Amino acid sequence: MPSFTEVKLYLFGLWLLIKGNRAGFQYLDLSDRGMMRSFWAIAWCAPAIAFSWVWWRFAYMQGLPPSQSLGAVFFVRMAMLEAANWILPLVLAGIMALLLGIGRFFPAIVLVTNWLSLPFSYLYGVLSLVLVVLPGLTGLVALIWLAAIVALIVAMSRIFRMVFGDQRLMIATITMVLIVPSLLISDALERFLDVYPG
Repeated sequence: MPSFTEVKLYLFGLWLLIKGNRAGFQYLDLSDRGMMRSFWAIAWCAPAIAFSWVWWRFAYMQGLPPSQSLGAVFFVRMAMLEAANWILPLVLAGIMALLLGIGRFFPAIVLVTNWLSLPFSYLYGVLSLVLVVLPGLTGLVALIWLAAIVALIVAMSRIFRMVFGDQRLMIATITMVLIVPSLLISDALERFLDVYPG
């Protein structure tokens, strides 16, 4: 598992790339090994994910009768949902990379996606806790989260520009494949797994 110091270097490298500084590549391992190690980002995101599950459970229980409780199966389903959100967009991006003839860049796509998820996961976790403590701020939190999604799209686009060069259509395609299906998949799976707050 990458140490805290390593994770800081990865995030610093991504930040440099977002700013258009190619020196950021020096802090990233874009090899197949680096790609596989980037999945440790899931473990680093675990506390933030737990925060969001607390809010999700709270919201879900609001629609249940007072006599009904939630068992461990709820968290198993949430884990399945989380796994799908991490893996399916990357699978789609891999297929798209093959179709576009840029399969050699797939390790970079995975690494960027995984480590860039870290700060946004903690932002979502903090916003989830805010909703638990101050549910009246739902509108404000929704606006902040919308702004965060826009920021994620911009960050990915700028990093992929450093990776692919000035291939705007390719950059837009890969970025949208990583973000839009995830939003659609989440909504569909929440209903399928019966964890959608109603």
